[in-house]
Amino acid sequence: MISLTPSAVEHLKSLIAEKNADAGTGLRLRVEKGGCAGMQYVMALDHSQAGDEVQSQDGVSIIIDPESLGYLRGCEIDYVDSLSDAGFKLNNPNAARSCGCGTSFEPQTAST
Repeated sequence: MISLTPSAVEHLKSLIAEKNADAGTGLRLRVEKGGCAGMQYVMALDHSQAGDEVQSQDGVSIIIDPESLGYLRGCEIDYVDSLSDAGFKLNNPNAARSCGCGTSFEPQTAST
């Protein structure tokens, strides 16, 4: 459903270790209204709550709340470190368009 590139897996492992996060900590990925394209991605280290979708890959977990799930199906999460930018980037097949900064998008259709 959601995949991580090897670069994203390694950076997430490093981030969890750097923060001395306890077992069960994963990357929470959420979508909320805002940003320059209508919807924005929000990411933070967190633990799963009742009702969350949790996906594991190569020893790390991605946590998604039920309201965000429809916007994120089929996404690929990458970690990019370039001269001008560094961070997790999403390749979202559900986006009609994305803003230049890559943190917000316009959904193709309303999600349920």
